[in-house]
Amino acid sequence: MSPQATRPPATPKRVELGAFRYTSFTPAYEKMSCTARQPENNFLFKINMKHIYIGTGAYSDTDLLGTLYPHGTKSGDFLHHYAQHYDCVEINSTFHAPIGQKALLGMLDKAAGRLKFSLKLHQDFSHQRTATAEQAHAFLQAVQPLGENLAHLFVQFPHSFERTPANRRYLGELCAWFEGYPLVLEFRSPTWHVEPVFAHFQAAKSLIWCNLDNPTHIGLPNTPFWTNARTAYFRLHGRNPNWWQAQSASQRHDYRYTDSELKTLAEMLFRQRDDFDELFIYFQNTTQSHSFYNIPVLKGYLAEWGFSVKTPNIEMERQGSLF
Repeated sequence: MSPQATRPPATPKRVELGAFRYTSFTPAYEKMSCTARQPENNFLFKINMKHIYIGTGAYSDTDLLGTLYPHGTKSGDFLHHYAQHYDCVEINSTFHAPIGQKALLGMLDKAAGRLKFSLKLHQDFSHQRTATAEQAHAFLQAVQPLGENLAHLFVQFPHSFERTPANRRYLGELCAWFEGYPLVLEFRSPTWHVEPVFAHFQAAKSLIWCNLDNPTHIGLPNTPFWTNARTAYFRLHGRNPNWWQAQSASQRHDYRYTDSELKTLAEMLFRQRDDFDELFIYFQNTTQSHSFYNIPVLKGYLAEWGFSVKTPNIEMERQGSLF
């Protein structure tokens, strides 16, 4: 089924997708100033200055050794170096195995207050759909140490999760488990990218629509960038045309955006600037360090349009000397 490039209605009507109840949740985000080159049009720079957080989907890819991470860096020190470059991170390891408070406290220590965390829900919630309310409660207890550093909870539904009555009921139940927390939902089936769903998101308090940049014309959604909350979420998967032939997530994300593509993305976000106060962008293409090369380019274009982005703050470590 080909995805529909559908825009949400201007005045939404609440549509019942299940037993949905929400309360408002507004994290206290710390803004970081942009020291990148200002645009020639200083008026744009002064009126905009909305912050865009940029990071990657996970941080443990060893393809980043020699680029983001100095050669010889131990995996336990990856996050320390990561936090010098970026201001948010999407934790995807929680999709494969539950995480405990001790592990999260370790991440907080390595990040030293420089990162916002988006945590992906375990596959039992999205792919297997065997999770229980007790599992949801345990997950929420585990993430408490993050405090204000917790930006979002994130759930990614597979292409096979279509908008059927049974799945709508399940989704309503899942959202009730995480009521009061900012919950980002990614739908890879185009059946969810329709006006009734957009309308429901606009009426919801805690739900955040996940925007996607995917390969085109292969059955994945290509809905234009859209926000239902003042905090927006954008995952850049790359545009590898061999997505379905790939044998792993690493192969699917083996794509480096061109400068032209990143410039177009920055221009699009400027046009949409009134639709959000802050935006989280997560590059998924850490394969072959593609993200390492793409992120500075996008930051440069965003800064030219007046957005606030983090500039790297590299701590110089003492090196031995031959002299």
